[in-house]
Amino acid sequence: MKFQQLRNATIIIEYAGKKILVDPMLAEKGGFPGFDGTINSHIPNPLVDLPIPMDEILDVDAVIVTHTHADHWDDAAIKLVPKNMLIFTQNEKDAAEIRAQGFSNIRVLGENTVFDGITLIKTPGRHGGEKTMEEFAELLGHVSGVVFKHPNEKTLYIAGDTVWYEGVEENLKKYEPDVVVLNSGDAQVLGYEPIIMDKEDVYEVYKAAPKATIIASHMESVNHAMLSRKELQEFISEKGMTQRVLVPADGETCVF
Repeated sequence: MKFQQLRNATIIIEYAGKKILVDPMLAEKGGFPGFDGTINSHIPNPLVDLPIPMDEILDVDAVIVTHTHADHWDDAAIKLVPKNMLIFTQNEKDAAEIRAQGFSNIRVLGENTVFDGITLIKTPGRHGGEKTMEEFAELLGHVSGVVFKHPNEKTLYIAGDTVWYEGVEENLKKYEPDVVVLNSGDAQVLGYEPIIMDKEDVYEVYKAAPKATIIASHMESVNHAMLSRKELQEFISEKGMTQRVLVPADGETCVF
C-alpha cells in the first residue's frame, strides 16, 4: 500500500494494484473564496498549490468523493476529472449531483462494494460536535469515510470529515484497521466546536487503535483549518505518539 498526501483531503492510494484518488480539490492556489461563517473566511482557498503535476494526479483507476463540499470536490475537479472516470460516492444524492455534472460512471458505496478484488466499505462520520450539527446540519450535511480491504494488503480506514465520536470508535473496533487516515486540521465554524478532528481527537484515535499507524491529513490548505503540522507534531512528541502517528507534507508518500 502507498499513501500520497497531495493537499488538504486530496490523497492518492495505491492499493492491490489500483490507484485511487480521494476527495480531489484541484483548483489553483486562491482559486475560490474562503468559506462563509468560518475563521479566516477572508482568505481565498486553497492556501497552497498542488505538489505534483495534474497529469500525475489524474493518472488513476478511480475516484472516491466522500462528500461534495468544495474542499473535497471543487469546480476544478468537475472540469478536469475525465467524465468517464469511475467515481464512488457516499449516497445516491451525491451520485445524482455528480451525474448532473456530466459524469457517466458512478457507483454508490455500500457495506460491501467490490472493485477489482478490493472491498470498499462506507463508514459513518459526524461533521462536527453535537451543538454544531444541531445548528448547521443542513450546511454540513452527510459525510462518510471508507475502509479498504484486500487479502494481500493491510486494512486501511480513511475516516473522512469527522470529529471523534462513538461512530469512529465503533469503526475502529469493527474493522481493526492497520492504517488510519484522519482529517486533522481542526477546521472551525465561528463560535462552535471543530468540524473535523483536532489534536485531542487524534489522541483519542491513537488510544482506541493501539496497533494502527495514524496519518494526519487535511492540514494547512484551507482558510478555516487552525491546527498546523508543527503544532500537531509537538503534541505528538509530548504524548509519546511519534512511533505511530505520521504528519506527511504535501507531496510526501508513505509505504506500508
